Amino acid sequence: MIRDFGNKIAADLFHKGSSKGLPKQFWMRAIHLLEVMEAVETLDDLKRDGFPPSVRLHPLQGARKGDWAIDIHKTSGWRITFQFEKNEFFNVKIENYH
Repeated sequence: MIRDFGNKIAADLFHKGSSKGLPKQFWMRAIHLLEVMEAVETLDDLKRDGFPPSVRLHPLQGARKGDWAIDIHKTSGWRITFQFEKNEFFNVKIENYH
């Protein structure tokens, strides 16, 4: 379940189905991933249900240690980043941090 959003892009996509901050060609994939995040209870469920065969779920390092990321599109740089604790996703953001 998603507890809260860390930026407007993620919140708008989840609640409105669109966002000016993310290129339109990535909207459907991002919305799908957010819906899966809302429905699952564990990171393993996210890996399994994100998109067959799986999402590229990976922990971030350095200053972002403790955060996780999944790719919206593997070569675009757009990711959903989040923290996960007690079966909840929080500080969920959509960003291009590379």
